[in-house]
Amino acid sequence: MVDDRQLQTQWYRVCSRLRAEIGDSAFENWVTPIKVFGFDGSEVNLAVPSRFMRDWVLANYLDRLKELWNGENSSVQSIALSIQPSSTLTAKNGERVVDEMVGLAPSQGTANVKPVNDWHSNGRIAAPLDPKFTFDQFVVGKPNEFAYAAARRVAEALSVQFNPLFLYGGVGLGKTHLMNAIAWEIVERDPSRTIMYLSAEKFMYRFVRALREQNTVDFKDQFRSVDVLMIDDVQFIGGREATQEEFFHTFNALVDQGRQIVLSADKSPSDLEGVEDRLKSRLNCGLVADIHATTYELRLAILESKAEKMRMNAPSKVLEFLAHKITANVRELEGALNRVAAHTQLVGRELTLETCQEILHDLLRANNRRVTIEEIQKRVAEHFNIRIADMHSARRARSVARPRQVAMYLAKQLTARSLPEIGRKFGGRDHTTVMHAVKKVDELRDLDASFSEDVELLRRMLEG
Repeated sequence: MVDDRQLQTQWYRVCSRLRAEIGDSAFENWVTPIKVFGFDGSEVNLAVPSRFMRDWVLANYLDRLKELWNGENSSVQSIALSIQPSSTLTAKNGERVVDEMVGLAPSQGTANVKPVNDWHSNGRIAAPLDPKFTFDQFVVGKPNEFAYAAARRVAEALSVQFNPLFLYGGVGLGKTHLMNAIAWEIVERDPSRTIMYLSAEKFMYRFVRALREQNTVDFKDQFRSVDVLMIDDVQFIGGREATQEEFFHTFNALVDQGRQIVLSADKSPSDLEGVEDRLKSRLNCGLVADIHATTYELRLAILESKAEKMRMNAPSKVLEFLAHKITANVRELEGALNRVAAHTQLVGRELTLETCQEILHDLLRANNRRVTIEEIQKRVAEHFNIRIADMHSARRARSVARPRQVAMYLAKQLTARSLPEIGRKFGGRDHTTVMHAVKKVDELRDLDASFSEDVELLRRMLEG
């Protein structure tokens, strides 16, 4: 028999999946008010506060709720929906309904806690978890194996071992996936533990609002009474002195109580800009785990795993091509596969390498242009037989200045960097110098076919 905690964990996962399907607005209006009333072994009893809401849920969401819940618990065969004002809702044993959740602490002395949906809606404190971001769905390879192992250890541990766990890496490499996976695993193992998961920007917003409303006591109570605090993208607190001060004290209070803290950022603690040294020191005192850029092998494994879950019959040549061409991040890689799958299904075309290239022409072109300025400088220096240091020097001899102009020209053509950014990479030069270099190389290409061929050859080498 499913106990109350298991029932609420299942309900939470059903809600997360339904929210992803219908969007935040519809979810808040029609699903948030639903309360779990009980389970008799085959039928789940839910309640809503009005007849109108009952009729709407029956017509629009009840069948999908049953399907999702059956996916969580195969013994669920039906869902009964009754009308009960939330203030009088009672369970069969005469006690108030036990609606547990993952984002706020249980009431003292009772089994009651806030409704599960309020984890998303109560003041927008916590971010909704993505049901796809679990440990089972995370593809492990050399670039992320250490971060994955650390995340699992924290999620499965009965006591705090690393505090904080600090995950860092570039955009789309899996930090948010691991953060979600930790939360899912914790609530699966022990739904009574309270978890608060949100972005650093949301933390700042809540703190500023508490200051404005002169209500910092409640703010401190909320953030310092959880079992697990998870904050994504902590680099955004850089330069915010008041927010850093409050975060520092919240951090210390939770560590002193033996509560778990999990953080993520795009840089290591030591490299965070605008963050006080004492806070950097605190962030470094736990376990710092970095997620490196993906390798070809890992990208291919991710694509194969996703294609299998989608039941997509993707030729190996297509997956290998995507793994070679889309190297920026996993998010973009998976998005490319989704686009290919949707297009071939909707249009009814066979998935071939040529079809894939046609569908993703814009994305592939953008990825082909992802060349670093450092790579350009190195390649141009080798081609013209000068030192890389000459790219940054003040030397004006034509034998140095012309290759430098070519490198600036290619940086403008092959990267998304602004003119001032390019100038800074070439010894701190002004953006007007870069503009002049681009114009000069264009003029020379029109006048000198041999020079134009040199530039074109360099461009192809860099893009290839």
